[in-house]
Amino acid sequence: MRAFVFPGQGSQYSGMGKDLVEVFPEAREVFQEADDRLGFPISRLCFEGPDDQLKLTEHTQPAILTASVAVFRILESRGKCPDFVAGHSLGEYSALVAAGSLAFRDAVGVVRQRGRFMQEAVPVGVGTMAAVIGLEYGALAAICEEAQQGQVVSPANINAPGQLVIAGHTAAVERASRLATDKGARKVVPLPVSAPFHCALMKPAEERLATELAAITFSDLRIPLVNNVDSCLIRTGAEARAGLIRQVSSAVRWVEDVERLVREGVTEFVEVGPGKVLSGLIRRIARDATVTQVGTVEEVQAYV
Repeated sequence: MRAFVFPGQGSQYSGMGKDLVEVFPEAREVFQEADDRLGFPISRLCFEGPDDQLKLTEHTQPAILTASVAVFRILESRGKCPDFVAGHSLGEYSALVAAGSLAFRDAVGVVRQRGRFMQEAVPVGVGTMAAVIGLEYGALAAICEEAQQGQVVSPANINAPGQLVIAGHTAAVERASRLATDKGARKVVPLPVSAPFHCALMKPAEERLATELAAITFSDLRIPLVNNVDSCLIRTGAEARAGLIRQVSSAVRWVEDVERLVREGVTEFVEVGPGKVLSGLIRRIARDATVTQVGTVEEVQAYV
């Protein structure tokens, strides 16, 4: 069985999608729809940059979604369809578009708002994130608890065995980083992010996003999705909306998502969209699976 998986923030690069629109009309239509819905040329930002603008969260999120859905539409039109879908954080929106739950036009508008709300939830400098390499989840969760001291710090991304990310108040993340090093982490790397995503400091963004999502139609899914927040298989529009709301301040449980897909019988994973971050993670989680990355014309042509 086959799963299509969709990347999140961090997979963007200047030039993404440019080759696709030059070759595939399906991609041109997706980028045109995004430009029309957003009221500015997100396509130009994807194709040309500049990087500093593309890295702004409110631009990054609709840009990655658009590039990912463009690839999906090309694959779909050529008869390549998944048995399951999943996405990493923002990628869950792309997955829900692919599953037929969320209209692309609605998705691209709301993820721009999501990016803005997440950025505005915490003043710059108050929160941060750090990657922790070489510790398992249980040990890191205990370290975060010890480091809190009345502040917020918690695991935010469970990306692969021994590859985790923490988020929270800057001072608490720094305390947890020192403790993690003392307790055997191979490496702790502060991340150059503009906000501490997927932790309790995102609650204000979650509440604002809930209002936006309540105004959007979510249909029942044509393709089942394993969600980030519970690593559960979902099939209804109500479950999809609820998962996207809770996801904002909760950890992305990517290891459990992939493990759940494997238990459902998935042996082939296709990363649909820019970059190859998820492909690398999946190879570490599901070592026997086939993993393919499809984000450029060359990769599309090789896959179909």
